[in-house]
Amino acid sequence: MPQYTLKQIAEIVNGEFHGTEQSVMHLLTDSRGLAYPSDSLFFAIKGVRHNGHKFIKDLYALGVRSFVVESLPDNASQYLQAGFIVVHDTLAALQSLAAWHRKQFNNPVVAITGSNGKTILKEWIYQALHKEKHIVRSPKSFNSQVGVPLSLWQIEPQHDMAIIEAGISKPGEMAKLEHMISPDIGIFTNLSEPHQENFADYRQKCAEKLMLFKNCKQLIYCKDHGYISELLKNPGFKNIEQITWSRKSQADLQITNIEKEDQHTRISGFYHHNQLELLIPFIDDASIENSLHLLTFLLLLGYNEKMIGERLLHLAPVAMRLELKQGINNCTIINDSYNSDLGSLAIALDFLNYQHQHDNKTVILSDILQSGKKGELLYKEVSKLIAQKNIVRFIGIGSDIINYQSLFSQNSTFYYTTEDFLNHFRKENFADATILLKGSRAFEFEKILKVLEDKVHETVLEINLNAMVHNLNYFKSKLKPDTKVVAMVKAFSYGSGSFEIANLLQFHRVDYLGVAFADEGVALRKAGIT
Repeated sequence: MPQYTLKQIAEIVNGEFHGTEQSVMHLLTDSRGLAYPSDSLFFAIKGVRHNGHKFIKDLYALGVRSFVVESLPDNASQYLQAGFIVVHDTLAALQSLAAWHRKQFNNPVVAITGSNGKTILKEWIYQALHKEKHIVRSPKSFNSQVGVPLSLWQIEPQHDMAIIEAGISKPGEMAKLEHMISPDIGIFTNLSEPHQENFADYRQKCAEKLMLFKNCKQLIYCKDHGYISELLKNPGFKNIEQITWSRKSQADLQITNIEKEDQHTRISGFYHHNQLELLIPFIDDASIENSLHLLTFLLLLGYNEKMIGERLLHLAPVAMRLELKQGINNCTIINDSYNSDLGSLAIALDFLNYQHQHDNKTVILSDILQSGKKGELLYKEVSKLIAQKNIVRFIGIGSDIINYQSLFSQNSTFYYTTEDFLNHFRKENFADATILLKGSRAFEFEKILKVLEDKVHETVLEINLNAMVHNLNYFKSKLKPDTKVVAMVKAFSYGSGSFEIANLLQFHRVDYLGVAFADEGVALRKAGIT
């Protein structure tokens, strides 16, 4: 990453610089996600229910020396080694910095919006193109007013393409995202119910989402979504090249037949009067729609039917969240075994760190492929992340990472291949630990998951932690900002797992946890719940 000085950044965001000059590479908006203290710039963002200024003291104690604030701390003399940029609005400053950084990038920026499918389509574009292009993309679902600038900040000079998600929940938000992303190519996935409560009707929501593409060169969408097609006839979009697909009406990509087979779907159609027939490894309607968006995008880029067919056939499912599984010998497994890059590694390590079931935290990581960085620089960053997150045991797998094993701590083990690891695997060596599995798809880490996962019952009760967070935030939105929340985790969270649920609630700053008996509280304390 390029380095910027605080004085440079102050000039970019029209802020006032105070204190000691610093150089920074990383942006931080959540104190829980700290990975690079000395190189991070913390934006103290104020929200309805949080104020980042409250965490300046704690972050300074952890080594952070660079801050963007709306007012200097009352006891500023305590921060002699720190540099502060004072701005009127810290979120606006973050967005201004991201917009400036994006404008230094001349290669195509692809923006994706829509009600559903944004993250999956983004990951599938990456899967289809990463072998010949250095692609940077939004981590997970970083598509909000804060997530988009953090995504854009990852763009580096060596990247050939950036893929950025954009999501909104109310009117007025998309104009800010468009200013930051300034996309060259747009993809509008679909229009449906999510976040509808803040819009008068679908037409208003569609018009708001379309603002993302007002300065695009090219826009891909399905003509079968009536509001999208109708609103794109407005004069404001006349200079955009519209590339369409449809099952019902005339389009650039005309789909004539979709035939679902056992575990595959056969798609037939015409692109500019040239016949196509392709196979995709999914049969659900959502995956078919996402595949057709991807097909249209690859056709736009000039890929031929044979190349596209090979890539569509090898698409992998995208896990929308990190999977938490029960492992052998009282272990907990965090499964993130389909992709491996620095951005998603940092997110996965944060998730690992707020699991307090076990003091022993283990990471099994494959080579990071197609990063665009030189090996030594890449694995120096990886080893720094591992050290800062207090990982007790590290296992590296791959012919690249093994060349840099000297960069890692003594309690590290390396193998050339997944098969090599499995040949040396002993169940008794994995006990009472939380284990993060983080691998590129080519390494087939699902084989490692198979030997680590506890196999007890065929019946499974799945607890959707994303849904729980959504529900928590829904109820918080109905309360005054200073109203405290007590969450009941008695009786092992009613059988759903007290440690996991308590960890999640603690991470999202619930004020109190309620238990039925004192010994339940003691057990949570021993598991690291404060």
